[in-house]
Amino acid sequence: MPKRPELLSPAGNFEKMKSAILYGADAVYLAGNDFGMRAAADNFTNDELKSAIEYAHERGVKVYLTLNTMPHPDEYEALTDYLHFLKTTPPDAVICVDLGVISLVKEILPETELHISTQASVVSARSALMWQKLGAKRIVLARELTFDEILKIKAEIPEELELEAFIHGSMCISYSGRCLLSQHYTNRDANRGRCAQPCRWNFEVYEEKRPDDVLALEEYKNGTFIMSSKDMCMIEHIPELIKSGITSFKIEGRMKSAYYTAVVTNAYRMAIDAYLADPENYKYDPAWLRELDSVSHREYATGFYFDRPMDDAKTCTAPGYLREKAYLAIAESYDPETGLALFIQRNKSVRGDRAELITPGKCGRELVLEEMYDENMSPIESAPHPFMKFYVRVPFEVKCGDILRA
Repeated sequence: MPKRPELLSPAGNFEKMKSAILYGADAVYLAGNDFGMRAAADNFTNDELKSAIEYAHERGVKVYLTLNTMPHPDEYEALTDYLHFLKTTPPDAVICVDLGVISLVKEILPETELHISTQASVVSARSALMWQKLGAKRIVLARELTFDEILKIKAEIPEELELEAFIHGSMCISYSGRCLLSQHYTNRDANRGRCAQPCRWNFEVYEEKRPDDVLALEEYKNGTFIMSSKDMCMIEHIPELIKSGITSFKIEGRMKSAYYTAVVTNAYRMAIDAYLADPENYKYDPAWLRELDSVSHREYATGFYFDRPMDDAKTCTAPGYLREKAYLAIAESYDPETGLALFIQRNKSVRGDRAELITPGKCGRELVLEEMYDENMSPIESAPHPFMKFYVRVPFEVKCGDILRA
């Protein structure tokens, strides 16, 4: 029987963390308000972080805290205070890359696991083993590795050194996320968690003696954002990933929505569990990819796993995101006798609309919003107000936390 891999989901805030846990994450990664690589995410205050770790641990879910920026000299006092705060409710691991941060974590939180960030650009067993000598329990591999290279690294390191690999989400056009474009254009340092993502912008080029003759940077005849990489999606390759011995399958997306977190986690949870339940008779279900198509994303590809970058740069052939389905509401309760489910509104729902219900362990199930009522059970034509509660008669069981989408 293949070893069960960890499914690691993003938690940009408390709501997203709850979605990740409800929909099947074994572990979540998150950040406080400082020292993480996603400063634009909501992140967690100290009180929220303490509550989040307790909430996750009560449900058997691990929490990994990102401390993967490179602090400047005047920030170490604040970092030291922050690590002392973490001693009261420590996370299961700290994700680092800076050697100064690592030394401080080992000093203040000696019992907490060290996970080496993808920003360390680990692409060989020798590099992984060196990090292990410095105290690392796990290596978050660089995205630039092929599948065969990952297998080779796995074969050359001891069993106790864990490997974590991204299996879904945005890819960075710069090597392991080390980019200077954002700093150049907006004075927002990508290596300190403040990336403005200029690689997604539309660039043009001109010859210095012909400044009025501006050309779009195109890779295909129908145009492209030449530095905007496709998103990674490995849902069709779960058997290979599990058999590789990778410890943790990581989903990118701390700045994405709670809906994204729930749906992506759910899809990979279903695929992983289906394989582990019966490896010999495992069948890929195309519905899992349809679920992943329902979230905000760029064109999908398999990143560096199976292609040579020089043969296929994996840049998008169309600009921008493919829009996700509308996240209408989240279920709060359900009465099996009446078939009425109480929902909390996220986007406007209209009576007569077709919708789908997402529940942990299942793909979307279709229904029509034929009957809608307000909290006083008066019939309504729509639910237009943010966070208003309303009832819908649903033809199947609804669980707390189920998502209604259009």
